[in-house]
Amino acid sequence: MDMKKRITLELRSRSPAEIVELVVDNSRSADGEVEGLTDEFTELEFLSMVNVGLSSLAKLPSLPKLRKLELSDNNLSGSLETLSEKCPNLTYLNLSGNKIKELSNVEALQNLKSLQSLDLFNCEITSLEDYRESVFELLPQVTYLDGFDQEDNEAPDSEAEDEDEDGEDGAGPTGDYDDEDDEEEDEDGSERGEEDDEDEEDYGEEEEEEDDQAGIQGQKRKRDVDDEDEEDEDD
Repeated sequence: MDMKKRITLELRSRSPAEIVELVVDNSRSADGEVEGLTDEFTELEFLSMVNVGLSSLAKLPSLPKLRKLELSDNNLSGSLETLSEKCPNLTYLNLSGNKIKELSNVEALQNLKSLQSLDLFNCEITSLEDYRESVFELLPQVTYLDGFDQEDNEAPDSEAEDEDEDGEDGAGPTGDYDDEDDEEEDEDGSERGEEDDEDEEDYGEEEEEEDDQAGIQGQKRKRDVDDEDEEDEDD
């Protein structure tokens, strides 16, 4: 499917100004150029054009709010200066798997002042001596290159962070439910305790009544014996 048709399908009857994220991976670009994207995508923040056969970014429209751009597995070797002109607020750029060979190819990214993460994995440039040191020196605004900073600390995974936040948010209600369950258990325990106390009191009263009855029967038996003795004496 060509890129233009794919974009039309992704719109799903919405206007371009309503689109915040757009993914057209594995579609086909005409003559290696961007097509179907226009300046009307004013709210676009995330754009993914992975493996679409791009060899040039010359026809990329102005996307002032774009922050993340996925361009991996294409045929790009230059024309990166277009990015600073059309997408000045980029913070994340993935160019892995392209035909970028020299430091001069990425020098145009110096004007992307907000760029924090750059991925050049599987590009020929990574085989250059002192590749990482040279890129960090050339692009001082970049914190993470190929997923790691200058001290080889791995870049945080945004999806994992989202999941952690969701987990923390979800912990609140779960905790509340546990507290409620504990309170219910305490109430049940108290009620059972009160019932047990009442049963003990009833049992105690029954024992006392039995003792009283036993005492009365004992006295009655004693009187009967005394009466028999008196009758024997009379005889």
